[in-house]
Amino acid sequence: MIPKIISWSLKNRYIVLLIAAGLFVWGILNIKKNPIDAIPDLSENQVIVFTEWMGRGPQIMEDQVTYPLVSNLQGIPKVKNIRGTSMFGMSFVYVIFEDDVDVYWARTRVLERLNYAQRLLPNGVTPTLGPDGTGVGHVFWYTLDTKNLDLGEQRALQDWYIKLALQTVPGVAEVASFGGFEKQYQLVVDPVKLQFYNISLMDVMTKVKASNNDVGGRKFEMSDMAYIIRGLGYIKNKDDIESIAVGNYNGIPVRVKDIGTVQMGGDLRLGIFDENGEGEVVGGIVVMRYGENADKVITAVKEKMKDVQKGLPDGVTFKTAYDRSTLIEAAIGNIKVKLIEEMAVVALIVIIFLFHWRSALSIIVQIPITIAVSFILLNLFGISSNIMSLTGIALAIGVIVDNGIIMSENAYRHLSDWQNQHNPKA
Repeated sequence: MIPKIISWSLKNRYIVLLIAAGLFVWGILNIKKNPIDAIPDLSENQVIVFTEWMGRGPQIMEDQVTYPLVSNLQGIPKVKNIRGTSMFGMSFVYVIFEDDVDVYWARTRVLERLNYAQRLLPNGVTPTLGPDGTGVGHVFWYTLDTKNLDLGEQRALQDWYIKLALQTVPGVAEVASFGGFEKQYQLVVDPVKLQFYNISLMDVMTKVKASNNDVGGRKFEMSDMAYIIRGLGYIKNKDDIESIAVGNYNGIPVRVKDIGTVQMGGDLRLGIFDENGEGEVVGGIVVMRYGENADKVITAVKEKMKDVQKGLPDGVTFKTAYDRSTLIEAAIGNIKVKLIEEMAVVALIVIIFLFHWRSALSIIVQIPITIAVSFILLNLFGISSNIMSLTGIALAIGVIVDNGIIMSENAYRHLSDWQNQHNPKA
């Protein structure tokens, strides 16, 4: 088979050159399409199921949430392993799939099974899927640099403006907020007053929840005009909460302010986020979607941040805490320089030792063509350009040249033997 291929190639040299040129151009196009990252993604092919049930201990979470979910997710096809973790108020289930499974197919199958497992969980408990990112998906961290806003205002700005804007960037799976205080209205009830007015804590919760709502009615026509009837009931400040009636005492309405106090505060925190020992900060973590180009996503995020900056209050700016593009550019740039240096040194050595320009050219031209074709295979198997893959290509240059030298020397020996046999006097 190989002799026939060699014979055909010798007889059709222009076709072989045309095929080589086509592969080289195709490889150059694949180099531009290949994702770039500093490190290879060796994380497991997993889908995370997150469930929140605040106020419950780890043992209750394990018995009533984690165990039912793990038991019912066992039958999903192509699953290697399922791991469950329970903690105070939260449950995490990690569904590990085989490496060749498409991540979005896996998420769909997990979501289908969750619809069935929902009926086994307590009322009001709803499991959700984690972001479609990987273990190395945290590509960009930022903080807010401001002196005029407190931590609660900064967190509100991050959650309700910045986060929503950055999540629209292509390739971003999630923008996770950290630091600061999540603002909330806190109702501090007096148990003695509850007992005096004969009102239960559940009554207070139900009435406050029901009073924070808009209701709609029907429309009616009057004087050839149509009017929409609706009731506006959303809470706007703490005075609205204090005025909510939660019961009656001898025909007199009992309001929230009669059985407790309402204050603006922050949600329970399990830690703080400090920057360089200079104090607390608020910011976000940009999580890249599975299989995306890290360098391209970071560039798009930075461009979006410039647009978001225009809508921020005066004195509020972004401060970069972690930027993987710096590591990517430094690592890939270093590998590219070493790759070019290696190609130049190898070409020089081949020319010196062979001392025949046609033979040397036939060997040297194989290097860029083989490197270009390797990127076709990288894209085919979903491998990004990183330190490991480019280093492997650099190490393979010696093998490429070695094969060419062996073929050239073998051809020279056969030609020499043929010439000696047919023209011994020469």
